[in-house]
Amino acid sequence: MLVDLLSKQAFFAGVVLLFISSATVTARWCNSMSAMGGMPMRGGWTMSMAWMRMPGQTWIEAAGSFLIMWLVMMAAMMLPSLAPILWRYCQSVRRMRETPVARLTLLVGIGYFFVWTLLGLAVYPMGVAIAGIEMEQPILAHAVPLETGIIVLIAGALQLTRWKAYHLSCCRETPELSPALTAHAGAAWKLGLHFGLHCGLSCANLTVILLVLGMMDFRVMAATTAAITAERLAPGGVLVARFVGAVFIGTGLFLIVRAAWLQ
Repeated sequence: MLVDLLSKQAFFAGVVLLFISSATVTARWCNSMSAMGGMPMRGGWTMSMAWMRMPGQTWIEAAGSFLIMWLVMMAAMMLPSLAPILWRYCQSVRRMRETPVARLTLLVGIGYFFVWTLLGLAVYPMGVAIAGIEMEQPILAHAVPLETGIIVLIAGALQLTRWKAYHLSCCRETPELSPALTAHAGAAWKLGLHFGLHCGLSCANLTVILLVLGMMDFRVMAATTAAITAERLAPGGVLVARFVGAVFIGTGLFLIVRAAWLQ
């Protein structure tokens, strides 16, 4: 019993330490980006420095910097909701003696964040391409505030769909884990990919909201993290997701009205 307690304490102490470290680094990056400012654009908005190269930096170096920043940020955002899943897996495989529980649990986590790495590799070139088009086309740049409101509205509406409910249920409910099937490296890796895929799909609309409202805005990031954690861990996750959707629908409508008024 004492061994189990100590193992649980060590597990969550490690998760908390990793969360605090990643959140601290992310906050510093956000403050640094805010201090640097961005590029003022037509329409009264500012393009984030995340989609720009620093002086003397190659595109490969810029992409690498973005990916590191993306992974640290995702660690801060996803660890609160991922930790219970990892702990349930740890408890499942612990029943087998002489099983490398820590290594397998770590492998599940690596598989999970590998999916987010691939997503970051897809997001960066798309963000750079869109930023380039907006800089070259003043008409499109002028319409960005209105487009942002529409995107937030649509993303909020997706919170109310069966598609969202299905992937959210896959994130909330851990299937019955048989040690015979999960207590080896291949199964642990696949399980991490499984949760990462469903998590990525469940969070896709919220991730889009984060990107369009300001990826390096710590307030937006904190609100998105709170929404993701609440719909994963709180009782009645679907109802929480719908409430979050209603909030973002209202936010989208507000942004649309404001953009139309300012134009």
